[in-house]
Amino acid sequence: MDASADPALTVAQAAAVREILGAYPVADELGRRFQRAGFRLALVGGSVRDALLGRLGNDLDFTTDARPEQILALLKPWADAVWDVGIAFGTVGARKKARPTADPTGGEPHDFQIEITTYRSEAYDRNSRKPEVSYGDSIEDDLVRRDFTVNAMAVSLPDVAFIDPYHGLADLAAKVLRTPGTPEQSFSDDPLRMLRAARFAAQLDFQVAPEVVTAMTEMSERIDIVSAERIQAELNKLLLSDHPRKGLLLLVDTGLAARVLPELPALRLERDEHHRHKDVYDHSLTVLEQAIDLETDGPDLTLRLAALLHDIGKPRTRRFENGGGVSFHHHELVGAKMTKKRLRELKYSNELIADVSRLVELHLRFHGYGTGEWTDSAVRRYVRDAGPLLPRLHKLTRSDCTTRNVKKAAALSRAYDGLEQRIAVLQEQEELGAIRPDLNGDQIMAILGLKPSRAVGEAYAYLLELRLENGPMGPEAAEAALKEWWAGREA
Repeated sequence: MDASADPALTVAQAAAVREILGAYPVADELGRRFQRAGFRLALVGGSVRDALLGRLGNDLDFTTDARPEQILALLKPWADAVWDVGIAFGTVGARKKARPTADPTGGEPHDFQIEITTYRSEAYDRNSRKPEVSYGDSIEDDLVRRDFTVNAMAVSLPDVAFIDPYHGLADLAAKVLRTPGTPEQSFSDDPLRMLRAARFAAQLDFQVAPEVVTAMTEMSERIDIVSAERIQAELNKLLLSDHPRKGLLLLVDTGLAARVLPELPALRLERDEHHRHKDVYDHSLTVLEQAIDLETDGPDLTLRLAALLHDIGKPRTRRFENGGGVSFHHHELVGAKMTKKRLRELKYSNELIADVSRLVELHLRFHGYGTGEWTDSAVRRYVRDAGPLLPRLHKLTRSDCTTRNVKKAAALSRAYDGLEQRIAVLQEQEELGAIRPDLNGDQIMAILGLKPSRAVGEAYAYLLELRLENGPMGPEAAEAALKEWWAGREA
């Protein structure tokens, strides 16, 4: 059945299906190539969903009755590059250069990234972290194994027939996430789909069907068999989405967060009428949203992780004070250590772990100086401690103000404006981004008659401290200070 003749499709949606094929001659070319070889091919999953949502991209997913080796044979003479890293799971990848007129956005054309997967069914063994793959014979059987109905639609090629056996189009229109089969069977087949539900809710701003939420809650422990790398990938996509709060709330409410990011639900501290403090859980989600509003160059995973995790040290450091107050002394230091531990367990890179934990450690530094005038020394230390993370620290610190007291919020904003102005002034004078002592290691050794040793490092640290406290001294003043320090050290 031609897409334009399907009564379930709106005029706009039917046009979207035709548009994706018109804008992507690569799809038609592939369809005819597979048809000539006696195979069936269909555009499937997210590619069809995004076409119907009017969000065309250059990543195209296809499914076929051809086996992986046959896919390879058909792709190699046609594609510009082919890779088979996923062939054990029935998937072959390829890259095809776009024609000058093929870009659907009207801008410069981008290469197409293509994945073609043999019809398949897959399921986890109860104790396995890897799915067992078996191939199927029909596209309907292939679609039923997919995670959600909105991803279980297809357009067969080259005849352009719209295939929707599980009513994904209706769910797309209703903005709801359901599973093609029962959610229990779907999540048993691949528990990662529970995290994908939260991720798609955040990405698409969809609601998750009640029966799906129930299954996620009852089966949350099944996520334990999924590898940390796959969990991290889903969390990243969720955090980098347009509506991360929506997905995070779902993870916490279903108990999944307690298993993959337990520090988040731990922020829901018990409160009583005698000891009042800010709702740390809601505050953290708000800080995340406010940090997103300050992003200037697209989604920033490092900033978003730091915003979400900046207060995770509070539960461990909470103390009830006389008079009804609550304190969280040194929660930034405790939180930095907790951040390192959690991100290591989720297999993040060492660089990202170092950056996020450093931001968590520094997020209170601004408040430690109070609202008074910043000295040059304080500004230098702030900039040096932040290093290349300074732009992110600016955003995190500003985002951390969630008070409803308008006057207090305005005062904090003005105070931080003042700090940034002080940094700008000193930056012009002293190149704050590269603060070094006025003498380098070779000069220190020559002046003191030393060979490379621990003493040289101590001398360098002393001169650096002077530089931070007093600003540039010049070589002569630095040499005099160094000799005076050395004489006192030997005394």
